[in-house]
Amino acid sequence: MIDRLTAGVPKRALLLLALLLGAFLVAPFLVDPYVLSILILVLYFAYTGQAWNVMMGFCGQLSLGHSLYVGLAAYTAAALYVHFKLPPTVGVFAAIGVSMAFGAGIGFLAFRFGIGGTYFALLTIAFAEFTRVGFDHFAWVNGSGGFFLPVAQYTSNDLLNLRGRPVMFYYLLLAFTVAAFIFCRWLLTGRIGYYWLAIREDQDAAQTLGINTFRYKMLAVLISSGMTAISGVFFAFYYNNLFPEQIFNISRSIELILGPIIGGLGSLFGPILGAFVLTVLAEGLYEVLHGLGYDIPGIKHVFYGICLAAVIMYLPHGIWPPLRRRLGLESKS
Repeated sequence: MIDRLTAGVPKRALLLLALLLGAFLVAPFLVDPYVLSILILVLYFAYTGQAWNVMMGFCGQLSLGHSLYVGLAAYTAAALYVHFKLPPTVGVFAAIGVSMAFGAGIGFLAFRFGIGGTYFALLTIAFAEFTRVGFDHFAWVNGSGGFFLPVAQYTSNDLLNLRGRPVMFYYLLLAFTVAAFIFCRWLLTGRIGYYWLAIREDQDAAQTLGINTFRYKMLAVLISSGMTAISGVFFAFYYNNLFPEQIFNISRSIELILGPIIGGLGSLFGPILGAFVLTVLAEGLYEVLHGLGYDIPGIKHVFYGICLAAVIMYLPHGIWPPLRRRLGLESKS
């Protein structure tokens, strides 16, 4: 399996990956709590971006309502914890199941009836909005009033119940980000990855070649929604409060997908690079303006829009592909 994962990868690329992982491993010992919180955001968007990248970057199915899976998983795990004392390490499986069930429903409706492209994207938005409205009136999780998890000061980390210091969440999210990277590499180097690539480039040609496009598009949706669900559980237990307007909103979906688009759609390192660039620069801009005495509402979203426009105009394939060429990290295969 290791040979398959590293096949065609230059030694320089493997070395740089090892150095990057090492930097992330030692970072909590070198930075203050504020910088650590930013790094947690970077990893969160990197992991969730990688999950979205499976559907769009690998298989070419544009989802603009991916916050649906984050929200469903977050509410499922949180409600099981609050109402039934079920730890999130167990509740995460229910959360994944719920998210994948909704993903299967959306995929079946779209792919069985030939809904693709822009209309598929609109369908994903519609489901996210329907769910947001539904949770606004869902009394079991306190509707629009917000659902709150009990918070206490912990002297030690409780991994079973995801209660503890930020550094625990940091390393947990780092582990999932690394696992997602390896898993996606494994997918891309196998038959599934080649089938997805064929579907992304020309679905009609792929079908002519005998590829069951319905099956493999459904598989992309299920994997993507299941992976995204894990980030939803993390969101719930890290922030300890959930509001439908906040977690299901389309702006949340846009935040999730900007990393892969700006970093490099369809690449493995693109979501990580995009998440790092966007999060660090946006937080830096906010701090500079705040230090100058300016408090501009929505400045981060304006910044995201400027970054997206710049990438579309000057780097249509994202930051990572040209950077990879400059660093001499092109795959040999």
